[in-house]
Amino acid sequence: MPQEHEAREQNDKAGSDSPHLDGDEKAQAAEHSSPHALVIHEIVREEGETAMDRTFFALAWSALAAGLSIGFSFLTQATLLSALPDEPWRDLVASFGYTIGFVIVILGRQQLFTESTLSAVLPVLTRRDLKTLLKTFRLWAIVLTFNLIGTIIFAAILQIHGVFPDDVVESLGKLAQLPLSASFGVTVVRAIFAGWLIALMVWLLPSARSARFLTILLITYTVAVSKLSHVIAGSVETSYAVMTGAASIRDYLLVFLAPTFIGNMIGGISLVAIVNHAAIAPEIE
Repeated sequence: MPQEHEAREQNDKAGSDSPHLDGDEKAQAAEHSSPHALVIHEIVREEGETAMDRTFFALAWSALAAGLSIGFSFLTQATLLSALPDEPWRDLVASFGYTIGFVIVILGRQQLFTESTLSAVLPVLTRRDLKTLLKTFRLWAIVLTFNLIGTIIFAAILQIHGVFPDDVVESLGKLAQLPLSASFGVTVVRAIFAGWLIALMVWLLPSARSARFLTILLITYTVAVSKLSHVIAGSVETSYAVMTGAASIRDYLLVFLAPTFIGNMIGGISLVAIVNHAAIAPEIE
């Protein structure tokens, strides 16, 4: 595409006009410069189109793996919580456990639904045709379904008696109540912020380079410490609550899943995908 070529040229120009640098130094300047916004847009868009072109089984297995992996956020956070004294700073430390599942999923290139609220929307905004829109809906349906199946399987594994100490089990039970602790409207707003942050993380990663791990850590820690609602990570917790009898399936669907899904979609699509696309749309045109 012409805009991709222009983006690469813009990124390669960094330091090229400097009278103070020799050839090697100009190359180093170009290598260390931050990518142009259009470059980031095209990287994320191409990732979205690559995901949309994957087969059903490739998407399903990758999404299932992501659903299982995200369960380690719940388990690690509960483990840290159980080991810490009941002090005001307890949640500040335990929230680092929440980041683990996201690190595994994102660095492992597994398919996570909330990432696609950005990557799969940019191709639609760029191409503006029905075929791309239908491919996006297909991607979302497959990834969301198998992400949730993975979270339910992980929650079921946690039910095996005797695997974890009683204090960890107690912490799992406490954390499992958090996604169900607010009204529908409050959960939607919390989910908007979570969807916003996760989509922003996807936007930041192409320019993060060696700081990818730190970027994932800081963004997902913010989600955890702010007690925001994430549809996949929260599904592990709420599924656990249903299986232990602390919540009903109706609670899972209406108190947690519906408002969190709505909020994550609003946060990822409208506040990140559309706004960031609008910022570079004139350059694409």
